[in-house]
Amino acid sequence: MRKKMGAALVGLAVAGTTVLATGSASSHGYTDSPISRQKLCANRTVTGCGSIQWEPQSVEGPKGFPARGPADGTICAGGNGRFSQLDDPRGGAWPATRVGAGQNYTFRWQFTARHRTTDFRYFITRDGWNPAQPLTRAALESQPFLTVPYGGQQPPATLSHSGTLPGKSGRHLILAVWTVHDTGNAFYACSDVQF
Repeated sequence: MRKKMGAALVGLAVAGTTVLATGSASSHGYTDSPISRQKLCANRTVTGCGSIQWEPQSVEGPKGFPARGPADGTICAGGNGRFSQLDDPRGGAWPATRVGAGQNYTFRWQFTARHRTTDFRYFITRDGWNPAQPLTRAALESQPFLTVPYGGQQPPATLSHSGTLPGKSGRHLILAVWTVHDTGNAFYACSDVQF
């Protein structure tokens, strides 16, 4: 009986280790240019963030945005209730990165664990959106303003790519989506910007 129990425990440990090694736990990242809400929390620039301050790289949710993915109102947290502070618009008072309409901008991702990647997509809010409300699909332009295909490759620890910002004015929110190639998930990062 002891041998059977011991073998069962070893089997469970091996299975658990395999799941951790191959599942979404092996992939994590966030944007720091423009600075994302989770990075503002990790830097302690913004307080009252809960556990995201220790895990800015962990905003992971279902991929397929905008057709699938996190529910409206939970997009900035990737649908993850543990990080719901990221969905709180704070009355539109999140610190914002200054950018220019039509500017060629360099977006930068930091990866604490790299994973094969399908693409990176960047969405921006529509003119007239309400920054005091949680982010919804209706608040975003229907198509990304920038898509960077990555062909299933594994990114380096830091990845930068450039794209032209849309012709906007005033306060907006950029949603960056990193689509993982070989899992059902993506990583989400919301960055407040001021044109």
